[in-house]
Amino acid sequence: MTLTELRYVVAVAREKHFGRAAAACFVTQPTLSVGVRKLEEELGVQLFERAHGEVVVTPAGNIVVEQARRVLEEADRVKALAEQSRDQLAGPLRIGAIYTAGPYLIPHIIPKLRRRTPRMPLIVEENYTARLGDRLRDGSLDVIIIALPFEIPGVVVQPLYDEPFMLLLPAGHRWDARESIAPRELANESVLLLGPGHCFRDQVLASCPECDAADGASLQSAVEGSSLETIRHMVASGLGITVVPVTSTGFEPSQRKLFTVRPFSGRRTPSRTIALAWRRGFPRPQAIEALRLAIVDSRLRGVTYVDSAPAEENA
Repeated sequence: MTLTELRYVVAVAREKHFGRAAAACFVTQPTLSVGVRKLEEELGVQLFERAHGEVVVTPAGNIVVEQARRVLEEADRVKALAEQSRDQLAGPLRIGAIYTAGPYLIPHIIPKLRRRTPRMPLIVEENYTARLGDRLRDGSLDVIIIALPFEIPGVVVQPLYDEPFMLLLPAGHRWDARESIAPRELANESVLLLGPGHCFRDQVLASCPECDAADGASLQSAVEGSSLETIRHMVASGLGITVVPVTSTGFEPSQRKLFTVRPFSGRRTPSRTIALAWRRGFPRPQAIEALRLAIVDSRLRGVTYVDSAPAEENA
């Protein structure tokens, strides 16, 4: 049994596909398949069911994969502990971010980290919350930027800032002259939303359920899986309106005439809380703190920073 074979089985369990797992491990599919088969023969159990291109983890496989994750994390920790004695701020930091936060936050923090921690380059991945959680848990990422609520056993969560939602209207919309809009008024509008899987879509529908009953329901499915940037272009074309986080409203001068941005009215306006999350045993706490300070010092427009200590490890 080798660490390489354990990495193979963790990758297959994560990807549910041998080809994608091989690509993630930077090996050929035959090489990965041989490694998995060798481990299965050594353990005397079948880890995966293979049928018609689909891969299902067996009950025995779930147990082995879970332990393999722990072994790999501890192996990585051995390396990191050795490096820690030299410099926690040296070496890449693997960051994950949800699609609706990364593009609007990462450009602000990279220049600050470049100045303060020049020996700590960032490896950045954007993905869905569930996917980021899996990759944090199996050690593929060091820290992730997500929206609350977020709970995974063994993970520490630290809120960063509260971010209000805004309405994005095409230029010339009849609400141009309004100072704010009540959420209930969206029930009669064509509202473009991200597709299922995006936590931001769920947050919008939770805080503004009128969007789900809007006349634009058919349009919502048409933009399924799209990015906020794609939806923004469709709003500019006059297809409908949308709800966006305030950090995404910093338009280029050439685009400002295409949109009108308006806040929601009411005492409890729709919003979300953005947070950092990392494994409890991550051996580079100084790197996490450097990232947090870079985010705080970015002074993002329209957000309210949260002064809080990290939450206790989720049980």
